[in-house]
Amino acid sequence: MQIRSDLTPAALAGKLRRVFELSAGKIRSIEKTWQPAQGSPVITVNGRYTSRGWTEWTQGFQIGSPILQFDATGEREFLDLGRSRTVELMGVHVSHTGVHDHGFHNISTYGNLLRLMNEGRIAEDAWERRFYELALKVSAAVQAARWSPTADGGGYIYSFNGPHSLFVDTIRSLRVLGVAHRLGHALMGENDRRVSLLDRLMDHARATAKYSVYYGEGRDAYDVRGRVAHESIFNPNDGNYRCPNSQQGYSPFSTWTRGLAWAMCGFAEQLEFFAALGGDQAFRALMENAARAACDFWIANTALDGIPYWDSGAPGLARLGEWRARPAEPFNPHEPVDSSAASIAAQGLLRLGRYGNDERYWNAGLTVADALFAEPYLSMDANHQGLILHSVYHRPRGWDGGPNESSMWGDYHARELALYLLRMAEGGRYPTFW
Repeated sequence: MQIRSDLTPAALAGKLRRVFELSAGKIRSIEKTWQPAQGSPVITVNGRYTSRGWTEWTQGFQIGSPILQFDATGEREFLDLGRSRTVELMGVHVSHTGVHDHGFHNISTYGNLLRLMNEGRIAEDAWERRFYELALKVSAAVQAARWSPTADGGGYIYSFNGPHSLFVDTIRSLRVLGVAHRLGHALMGENDRRVSLLDRLMDHARATAKYSVYYGEGRDAYDVRGRVAHESIFNPNDGNYRCPNSQQGYSPFSTWTRGLAWAMCGFAEQLEFFAALGGDQAFRALMENAARAACDFWIANTALDGIPYWDSGAPGLARLGEWRARPAEPFNPHEPVDSSAASIAAQGLLRLGRYGNDERYWNAGLTVADALFAEPYLSMDANHQGLILHSVYHRPRGWDGGPNESSMWGDYHARELALYLLRMAEGGRYPTFW
């Protein structure tokens, strides 16, 4: 990508406010037409949100979106909507023992509401506070209980695929463990054994840095610095690592760009968290090395405007010629771009740039945001329920509606990105998850 140096959050303020102007109508449209019995909205088909079963991992993004809308605009109707839907629909996600997505669901809802109370944006209420805190404590303990030990003495939170499976996605779901640790909570095991949520967070982050991210050190024949494997496979009998794998990418030896984006954003946020916590320097150095490697791979392997194609090894890219030397082409007939990956990755670039006082990453994040918050990615059509167009869900399974469609996680993270930059532009409080 070509990193621009002429952008600032203030220069993007008009675009950011336009994002939330459009976002309001789309949230209202979804609320008007969506029936909870249908399951969680996942992707759009012909501009209307529909469910797409695999696991229920997107409802927190649906219900968290009006909370972010209130945060950005102060419009009370969206706070009321987010609160009521959290109470009505999110309880099942607090105690869900079958997924690795607790941070996605519950930080986006209970976590955002608690953050707003901590910031004084909503009125202090002791019982409401305890409700949010209890949900986050339980969610973190349930998440931490999905544990597979590794042969090197560490371990990881295993994915919905089972105890053999480490997903790179979960690095961002770790936020719920961090919040619950700060609230003084722990996982209680057999014989009243107290398990530290912070230790589980750190062990999982170490495993992700070690096995999911590559560093160009000859680990295998395809070891390129910053490459990320979507899934890492272990032998559950003895905890030994076996091989990389990919569920949603093209292959285990290429990089699914949304997985790359999860690593970028997840590690960058944890660096901020441990800086505030006063975590040990060696652990922070390990995470920073992983974050920088992933962000450098993004910069080297996206189109000129910082928008990625869905997988760095997608075979149709060969037909696009020098695709890195020109802006992404969402309507090309060979391989789709993935705007949802850009929504997630931009925040990782910005947070890493701020953490390390590195203008290269900071400016790269602004470059991605500038492209994302304009056509052909920003949906101007009031009849389309999606906010950010040209998103990809599961390309190998064909779970995508086409180039003009959106995803719930892409829209949520675009709102989160826009809120982050709007606060920076207006001199507001720096947004963190804790």
